[in-house]
Amino acid sequence: MTNGDILICGVDEAGRGPLAGPVFAAAVILDPAHPIAGLADSKALSARKREALAVEIRSHAISWMVASASVEEIDSLNILQASLLAMQRAVGGLAVAPTEVLVDGLHCPRLPLPVRCIVRGDATLASIAAASIIAKVARDSEMLALHRIHPCYGFDRHKGYPTAAHLAALRAHGVCVAHRRSFAPVRVLLATGC
Repeated sequence: MTNGDILICGVDEAGRGPLAGPVFAAAVILDPAHPIAGLADSKALSARKREALAVEIRSHAISWMVASASVEEIDSLNILQASLLAMQRAVGGLAVAPTEVLVDGLHCPRLPLPVRCIVRGDATLASIAAASIIAKVARDSEMLALHRIHPCYGFDRHKGYPTAAHLAALRAHGVCVAHRRSFAPVRVLLATGC
């Protein structure tokens, strides 16, 4: 790597839609000398494939970082602002400063360096796909840890998304500390005394 090298950082988040758990973001600067085959949007990959790719990304990337925003931050800021905060934290935690940051989606975090939003970037750019994979693997791991603490909700299966099983568990067991109180299904249950 020379001083003239352009270092592109891909950024993506995982966990905007669930009713429970933190939102995660990852920032990844891939090494052009170590291309990684099979990178794709994390949602298009099996859990086993994501985990294998995450190991490869962490081993060969020039730099990578995962960060999150808590349930409390999601509830106080809103999910979009919490996602952008997690992205800021991920980019800020990189051991190597990138030349440019490419973010999946329509909204870019405020950063002290050039940043661009790329719609469907996780499906078209390797660095964003890598960030998508790293963020998803980290969030899934956190949801498995939350499942061990709160097994009655089935976080190990639905990862906090509003599936029929999760909604039924919410009605049966009420709201736990891992739930996002600002999200409509949880907010409605709290309003009705659950």
